[in-house]
Parts: sequence; C-alpha cells; structure tokens
Amino acid sequence: MNMSDARGARERLVVIGGDAAGMSAASQARRLKGPDELEIVAFERGHFTSFSACGIPYWVGGDVPDRDRLIARTAEEHRARDIDLRLRTEVTELDLDRGRVRARDVDSGAESWTSYDKLVIATGARPIRPELPGMDAPGVHGVQTLDDGQALLDTLSRTRGPIDSVPPERRSRRRDPDRAQPFGPPRVRGLDTGALLRHGRAVVVGAGYIGVEMAEAMINRGYEVTVVNRGREPMATLDPDMGRLVHRAMEGLGITMVNDAAVTKLLTGDDGRVRAVATEDAEYPADVVVLGIGVRPETTLARAAGLPLGEHGGLLTDRSMRVRGHENVWAGGDCVEVLDLVSGQQRHIPLGTHANKHGQIIGANVGGGYATFPGVVGTAVSKVCDLEIARTGLREKDAHRAGLRFEAVTIESTSRAGYYPNASPMTVKMLAELRTGRLLGVQIVGHEGAGKRVDIAAVALTAGMTVDQMTALDLGYAPPFSPVWDPILVAARKASAKIRATV
Repeated sequence: MNMSDARGARERLVVIGGDAAGMSAASQARRLKGPDELEIVAFERGHFTSFSACGIPYWVGGDVPDRDRLIARTAEEHRARDIDLRLRTEVTELDLDRGRVRARDVDSGAESWTSYDKLVIATGARPIRPELPGMDAPGVHGVQTLDDGQALLDTLSRTRGPIDSVPPERRSRRRDPDRAQPFGPPRVRGLDTGALLRHGRAVVVGAGYIGVEMAEAMINRGYEVTVVNRGREPMATLDPDMGRLVHRAMEGLGITMVNDAAVTKLLTGDDGRVRAVATEDAEYPADVVVLGIGVRPETTLARAAGLPLGEHGGLLTDRSMRVRGHENVWAGGDCVEVLDLVSGQQRHIPLGTHANKHGQIIGANVGGGYATFPGVVGTAVSKVCDLEIARTGLREKDAHRAGLRFEAVTIESTSRAGYYPNASPMTVKMLAELRTGRLLGVQIVGHEGAGKRVDIAAVALTAGMTVDQMTALDLGYAPPFSPVWDPILVAARKASAKIRATV
C-alpha cells in the first residue's frame, strides 16, 4: 500500500540532512506544494541547520564575528513554513522496501521509524580522519560543522590565542606597495607578520582548501603555524608549478610549510592533550591540531541500503538528481558524484554552490515540477591572507587521465593597468586541447582582483569555447580594473598561438 493512501491524499517527504542540499530541497518543495498536499519531515543530527560550512574558517579567524551570521535560515524559520525539522536526530537505517527510515534521538537514544513516500538523502561529506595514534586526543579538530567550529574556538580560548591579539581596526588586507617579488610576503590584516604576538603553536595537517584557509585563521588568531602536507606542494587542486607559488607566499607569511611528509602519529602530554604531530623525520610541537586533509562522501546509510555508489564513493544520480534505479529516492550535495562537463567523467566535488543547486532541482521535481542538473566544470576559489587562488576545469593530470592531449601555457600579468596604483601581480595557467583548441582548464594565483577572474574561464568551459574564440571576448576594460588585454585573454592568445604552431 502506498503510504500516502494511509494518510489520505497527502504525501510525506523525508529529508535526511539539514544543511544546504537537504533544506533547499525541502524549501523548494514547500513552495510548490502546501502542507495539505505534502508533509515534510527533515532530520538533522547536529544543532544547526542551513549554515555555511565554507564560512567556518573566517568565523574561526575572526573575519566573521558571530556564528549566527553563518546561518541562512534557523530551525524556527523552517518550522514556521510547515517543515517538521528535527534537530539532534540521526537517521541510522534506510528500509527501502517498506519506505521508511529509522531515526535516533542523539541526546536520549530513543529510536523510531518514520515512513515516507519520497526520500531525499543529503548526508553531506565527512572529514578524512586517519586512524593514527593520538588522532582522537583533545585538541585535535576537524572542521565541517558549526559544532566543530565552536569546539575549535573553545580549544583556542584555552590555549591563549585571543582574537584581539590583532586589533579589529588593524585587520585590513593592504598589499605592500614596495613588494618587488610577485608572490613575496603578503600582509596579514595590515600588519607585518613579525609584529604578531604568538599565543600558541598550531599544526594544520593537510594543505588543500580547508588546510590553507585554516592556516590563515590560525595566523589571524596569533598562532605560530606549521602546515604538514603529504603532497609536493600545497593546493593539490592546482598543478605543482602553481602550487609552488602558494607555497612561497605561505612561507612569506611566516607559516612553516612541510611538504612530502606523511603524519605517522599524534603525540600527547601527561594531561592526555595533543602536544605534537610526528612524521617519519620530525616532530612538530602543537597546542592545537586542525585537520585539513579533505572529505569523503558520507554514504554509510546509502551503502548499507544497497544504493548505487560511484568510483569516489558518492551516490550516483540521474540528471533530475534521482538515485539511479530508485523512483522515489533523490540525493544531492556533498554525498553525490557529478558529471564533469570537460572530461565527461564522474567526480566528487564538495561545494556549497553545487549543494544548493541540487536541492533546488530535487525540490522542484519532488514538488511536481521539472528540473535537471547538467554537471560542473570544477570551479573553486580560495585565499590565504591577501593571496587569491582559483581553478576551473582540468589540471594536467586530470587531462592525462581522461586521455586528452593538450598544450599548457603560463603567463604573468597584473590585476590593473600597470601604471595604475596598486596593480598587483597574477599568474595564469591555461590548458587547451590539441588540434581543436578547446579550453580544458585555467588556474590563477595572484592578489586582489585575481581570483574571480576564473569565472570568465568557467563560462567559456561551460560553453565549450576554444581558446581562439576566447581571444575575441568583449570583456570590460578600464585601468582601475584591468590591463587593455585582460590576463585571461593574454593566456588565451598564447595558448591559441601554441595550438596553431603544433597543427
């Protein structure tokens, strides 16, 4: 019997996960169907809902002064829209045959079953936490939820790293006008790094987006920072030659970079708290350890229920975000794999932008409408203090893995006309396919005005443009914003010329 038959005409939508994808789906479904047509029950194991995980490093570092500013919509606001949102409630089992989920109250331990007509899985991703000695010691923190961020701030308050070590009025990101090297020491909120008062020692394990952003947060908190990284260079989302620019800039901030180093264990003191991070070659003292190793799709429930998973461990869906082979089950956000429009392969790209889009699409389909998600080109942007880091499309190793032959070019330019005050350097790397000249990927490392230029390349990738076509793009120009030839177009011209020379 259909569950809606037992409740009359009203269907029930159950949503697992109360952040971007899950609550966007619930909210969009509610816009299309009122409570008389659709009952919505959402389960969230944490204390918060609809929050920006991407903003946590900036809250920890003091750029965002208040945790609640990261919350887009509170539980009370969702409930006011007739969404039965149950916080501190974890779904522990899916019964797909009978159309129900088992949930456990995190505080009381009480369990119950809830039936559904339609199910949305938005369980997100979990931080990678290697099974090493000392990894669960007090003072070791992953950073994925607001609860994680609060726990880290509580540790920082105990290790004497107060935010007022850098006064608010002195937290500007003014670039040093006398800096001669393209990626020499950036300024930290207007201060020379040597002027910062050190209030403790922080070790960040991993140098991806989270690791780099948390290193900046610890610097802003007044900590002496060491980053231990398994890769050749920080930011493995870039090619090593571009990651080297980030490495140089981080060292200019006073961050100790330890590359090609695998953590073997975390050492603890007599009080049981973490005191150092050990590799095969050295030990790095730590009052606090932040894990920035990356994340994996959280698909424990899905795997146990036999739902289809991809090569990267994420759920596989069709373009409507419906789980393949399951008519009434949808999935979105960091727990799914998505189509890479450039390589044609499935990828796991955990970003809030994708999660919100997935939720909108799921909600439209659940609510009786129609929407699809075409795929992604892999655009991301980050920063460490005043250094901006961006990429879209394929790296060299991605292109090789996809069986593509290509040319790569690298150019150096400036964010504004060279004669205009505060023009800052940037390096652009571009990949283009041999013979066709199709744009394959762009990476940018630079200062103010560099990072968001990646959006030009993201649009060109989505449109399937060639680098030759890109050279004719009619981009905005004025000396305060760009040289006559924008750096993206300079790279496209160089790539186009190189492609023509090989034909």
